[in-house]
Amino acid sequence: MNGQSQYAADLAYQERALQGVSRTFALTIPTLPDPLERVVGNAYLLCRLADTVEDEPAIDPARKRELSEQFIAVVRGDVEPAAFSEACLPLLSDSTSPDEQELVRRTDAVIRITHSFTVSQRRALERCVAIMARGMSDYQECETLEGLPDLPAMDRYCYFVAGVVGEMLTELFCDHDEAIARHRKELMPLAVSFGQGLQMTNILKDIWDDRRRGACWLPQDVFRMHGFSLGRLRPGCDDPRFLAGMGELIGIARHHLEEALEYTLLIPAHQAGIRRFCLWALGMAVLTLRRINGRRDFSDAGQVKISRRSVRTTVAVTSALARYDGALRLLFATACRGLPRSGIREKLCAGRERSV
Repeated sequence: MNGQSQYAADLAYQERALQGVSRTFALTIPTLPDPLERVVGNAYLLCRLADTVEDEPAIDPARKRELSEQFIAVVRGDVEPAAFSEACLPLLSDSTSPDEQELVRRTDAVIRITHSFTVSQRRALERCVAIMARGMSDYQECETLEGLPDLPAMDRYCYFVAGVVGEMLTELFCDHDEAIARHRKELMPLAVSFGQGLQMTNILKDIWDDRRRGACWLPQDVFRMHGFSLGRLRPGCDDPRFLAGMGELIGIARHHLEEALEYTLLIPAHQAGIRRFCLWALGMAVLTLRRINGRRDFSDAGQVKISRRSVRTTVAVTSALARYDGALRLLFATACRGLPRSGIREKLCAGRERSV
């Protein structure tokens, strides 16, 4: 197979792989303009490969760290992809889906596309993968059903798994369009907040899936302020103290999603594809947060999952309004109506200052 045919085959696999490992990103990434669609699609698969290692329960933490470092070297071009695939594949259990196992098997195809990008694009992807993989390894080594120690620990976790992705996307957007690059200084902190809003929503939605595999990413101090210990948490918990803690986290997530809207509106309106990419993710997160808020005592993620009809409506409405800032602000405010706000971050920080 010649170089051009190989590249076409690799791109075809990338598209199929996205469909297999993430329906959401398979929906949103094609809204991006060329060549961003290819780069962001490839970036997502790189992140998914790093995440597959960390999610595999059959691999012990020390070996996960070794594989993560090997994968970082693969992305940089210092190690052959086949070496990573051959080391990782035999260690995967049935807990890793067939699509994810195939992704590990086809690491070479993903990396060939990665190495076809410009220097600036590769630099953004390499930085993201390195920070994410090492950060996840740190947190995997201290997984517990007791939760994370405090809200700053949750913030750091969200940065490693999502905030750094927001930074990477911003670098790619700025590289794509000089008009976006003029807002880089404003966009970067908002990008981290955008990532945290999406990740916090996922953490709240996936509480019970995470606990079944022995993990809890909720912050102990938020619930302790309401007199609840996460060690007592059970599915369907309707303890008012737990529900109050959930309300605080929903309020914090809402704040981050408000920042995500500001991020999106800094993208020039002529880049409607990039705006749609952001708006679809933001819209689905807000609707999911509404579902969680309406049923804080849920016991399974399926109970708070938004419907396909809601997804279609979100896509249609935000696409129609993508160029109109005022309409988007009004739509967001309407969607967030009824969601709590939280002042607990300031209370916790004040408490830590008094204890110093």
